[in-house]
Amino acid sequence: MGQIITQVDAFTNTLFAGNSAAVCVLANPKDDIWLQNVAQEMNLSETAFLVKQDDGFNLRWFTPTVEVPLCGHATLASAHVLWSEGHLSTNEVARFYTKSGVLIAKLQGEWIELDFPVNHSKSTIAPPELSQALGVPYKSVLQNSLGYLVELESEELVRQIQPNFQLLKTLPISDVIVTSIAEPDSQYDFVSRFFAPGLGINEDPVTGAAHCCLAAFWRDRLHKDRFLAYQASSRGGVVKVYYDGGDRVLLGGQAVTVLRGELITA
Repeated sequence: MGQIITQVDAFTNTLFAGNSAAVCVLANPKDDIWLQNVAQEMNLSETAFLVKQDDGFNLRWFTPTVEVPLCGHATLASAHVLWSEGHLSTNEVARFYTKSGVLIAKLQGEWIELDFPVNHSKSTIAPPELSQALGVPYKSVLQNSLGYLVELESEELVRQIQPNFQLLKTLPISDVIVTSIAEPDSQYDFVSRFFAPGLGINEDPVTGAAHCCLAAFWRDRLHKDRFLAYQASSRGGVVKVYYDGGDRVLLGGQAVTVLRGELITA
């Protein structure tokens, strides 16, 4: 038999929206070259690989070009696959052992809740090329381990921005979260987009790891702990965020299976 691989749309309850991830639950570990080749073949923003380990699963994430230390939507997709395909019962917690420590996922009704580390941002002086690459003025710019976090004046600017990715890729830091407070009549608290040409993804449709940064940023500005956020890519996705000022962030999202197939392996 070949390797079963499942494609999931994460941070959405609708097919063909949110962020797609491929998920492989492996019987045995594979070497890094094989993992990267599969991720390149799938050509999605992330492919997740899981191997059963003690009371949980070892979990690794690969873009088509590199392995990444943390990925929210592919973790959400992985938890969805574990429950929907019978690897775990729905009342069991999904525990993942990763390069970012132990991550926990719980099924809460129709939503999956992820327990992730917070990612704080610090003020920085960005190179002038950053504004040129984004093509819009910004209110403030900060930096975190994911890249730059850039606050724009309005939701309209966030939605309309069209970066110069070739210029962005020449910067020492080429991955950028852009965000703004949502429009006054919106159901959301804030909106964002994430551009990651340094990871081989010009724009990531919905990014859990970015919301680990945005949680602390918007808590400081809006003086609240709970948020409903929208990542305004062309596919779009909804993220529930809870951050009480500690070292962990709770991210909520939904997921739907798009397809399931067999990867023919030697």
